[in-house]
Amino acid sequence: MMKEYKNMKKELTVTEFQLRQFQGVSEQDMIDSMLYSHPEGERVQTSTLSDKTANIAIKYRTAIERENDEWYEFLFHRYMFLKEELEFFEHAVSRLEEKHRSIITDLLDEDMTWDIMMDRYHVSHTMIAKYRKAALKELDKQYELRDRQVEAFVLG
Repeated sequence: MMKEYKNMKKELTVTEFQLRQFQGVSEQDMIDSMLYSHPEGERVQTSTLSDKTANIAIKYRTAIERENDEWYEFLFHRYMFLKEELEFFEHAVSRLEEKHRSIITDLLDEDMTWDIMMDRYHVSHTMIAKYRKAALKELDKQYELRDRQVEAFVLG
């Protein structure tokens, strides 16, 4: 989570923007995809020309609705997943001991190097590593607790 935190935050904002601005697949894109797609299997002509026109119109409307529904549903589920993961991680970090919380927060900051952190906290590289290790251990405990709760719900 620590490695992907910044990327997940960026993806969350992009996904949120896409949901707010959702317009779906354009009609022209759908027409183009239907023009260049070919039905699978044997082709047997069973309808007249006027039936084909009505059939194409129905398939077009159904196809565009299905594509838009699937795309919106994907965006929505991805947004909810990212939001839940980030909120839990931020909550877990906020529950750490003050020094550990500060270390983790600084590690998440891309501009903060270990040398800068050593100067800031007046400790050695080894102490930063110890604080980091202790914080990660506590975060693991919180994630394990969450996993046990989910497991109990699913199995219960």
